[in-house]
Amino acid sequence: MSEKSTPWKIVVGSTIGNMLEWYDFLIYGYLAVIIAQQFFPADNPVTSMLLTTATFGVGFIFRPLSGILIGIYADRVGRKAALSLVIVLMFVSTAMIAFSPTYSQIGILAPVIVVFSRILQGISVGGEFGSATALLIEHAPPGRRGFYGSWQMFAQAVGSFVSTMMGAFLTSAFTAEALSSWAWRIPFLFGLVIGPIGFYIRRNISETDAFHHAKKSAKVPFKNILSKHPSALFVSFALGVATNAIVYVLIVYVPIYAVRTLKLPLNAPFIVLTVAILARMIMTPLFGHLSDKIGRKIIMGAALVLFVLSVYPAFMWLVNAPSLFSLMAIEVWFALLTAATLGPFAATMAELWPTGIRTTGMSFAYNFTASLMGGFTPFALTWLVAKTGNALMPAHYLVGFLAVGAVSLRFYKEWDTKLALTHQDEGTPGYDSQVRRAEAVPVSPR
Repeated sequence: MSEKSTPWKIVVGSTIGNMLEWYDFLIYGYLAVIIAQQFFPADNPVTSMLLTTATFGVGFIFRPLSGILIGIYADRVGRKAALSLVIVLMFVSTAMIAFSPTYSQIGILAPVIVVFSRILQGISVGGEFGSATALLIEHAPPGRRGFYGSWQMFAQAVGSFVSTMMGAFLTSAFTAEALSSWAWRIPFLFGLVIGPIGFYIRRNISETDAFHHAKKSAKVPFKNILSKHPSALFVSFALGVATNAIVYVLIVYVPIYAVRTLKLPLNAPFIVLTVAILARMIMTPLFGHLSDKIGRKIIMGAALVLFVLSVYPAFMWLVNAPSLFSLMAIEVWFALLTAATLGPFAATMAELWPTGIRTTGMSFAYNFTASLMGGFTPFALTWLVAKTGNALMPAHYLVGFLAVGAVSLRFYKEWDTKLALTHQDEGTPGYDSQVRRAEAVPVSPR
């Protein structure tokens, strides 16, 4: 068994891939118009843009399958091995965009390279969340799982923040001609710096004791995840659709909605997202820490209920008085509630699953819901608003998924960290049933 890694190395090694994932994901979206011109030229600019956004979404198709396969690999070979694999795939996919010749240089091969890079990106993303979260939670000392797990969601906010800053920098520092000609490659080249650093750290962190113990027990086939863990599946899916709805409606769609539907200035989304994402980034670990003290159920439940109560008043204010101030106030308020939801999220997902299938179960549920919500939400809302003319359609859409997430917490049996066995014992035969008995001491209905 390898020497224990320091907490900072565990946290950085586990989360750096998630940061790169979200950075690469959003920067591609921010530069979609330019990428369309470079790789998908067409007589009709709409056709060019549709091809680019379709390519943006193709990675989502591969996420559930890769989540299952890499999840099984992580549960059988190791979390460390899986994390090293996915960061290599991320690096390669980013390099393919950064260095690919354009359509004018190599013709049809250019869009083929871009499509393949997005497929690789989807495969790597599919294996990232479950493997990294399992490593974080299993390394966490007793009573600190919420805090350790929160850094996974913190990393997503960092990736979002850095990509937003990069988008603001590019649009301010370069002319449209320079940006279209060569400067659009800068953010992808910047992303390449992260890959080797992350790989080095991940290769030098220790595997978890929980995994070493779990390897001694019989392997659990994937079909058992579907047939023998219905409660864990339901809660995982429900929380997955709720959290993904929050991210893809409030962070990805609302800025577009504010410009196109509410006619706010083009720079408004960058200004608002910079402040809101920074606020979420700061508060997420605080709520993760708080969930260790007073319980994940009460933190996430309160946040989701407040979300449901806030959505309609917020959108009615934004529709009736669209301005930079109203958009900023709403996004910052929602950033607080998002941090309260996401802070305990990773630990909650991990605690739903036994050690031997933890990565597979989390990866399957998280990536299936991310593919459903991420690949479908922006398109669905754009179509619904255009079809119905109802500017409150995003609120209708969001409330339904938030309510499902809130209801699902009734089926989540929260762990009592004060009574929990030490994390070194996790994964031994019978551990999970012992933990369920010990930790079911009425923490619910917390």
